[in-house]
Amino acid sequence: MTRPGDGGPDDGTPPPPIPDALWQALARSTFRARFHLDAKDRAYLEDRGLPTIMEHAADFIARRLAPARPARDGRQTPWRGHPVFVAQHATATCCRGCLEKWHGFAKGQALDPGGRAYVLTVIRTWLERERP
Repeated sequence: MTRPGDGGPDDGTPPPPIPDALWQALARSTFRARFHLDAKDRAYLEDRGLPTIMEHAADFIARRLAPARPARDGRQTPWRGHPVFVAQHATATCCRGCLEKWHGFAKGQALDPGGRAYVLTVIRTWLERERP
């Protein structure tokens, strides 16, 4: 059975596809559905390009979300200031509590490379959907 986090860079397989049910659930959440890129975030994304933004995302995830017990968990992702931060709140990849509730990754366990790849895929997909 495939679960979020199976596969990924270590074994050469891509992360699992993001289930449509996740996007449907996020769309039903009044809180999650209110997040969208503003003009400044869109301009930043277009100026830097998605590959660079995803490098930033990989760094943010590695430092702020992947550890078993991230510093300031629950408050580690700013509300604005970077397109990735907005995407994290929109996709419930902003803290370990949301990651557990929405994506099934247990708190207290570090994200393995496959888990990080899954989170990055969720963020990338949301950013691609937000692009004009």
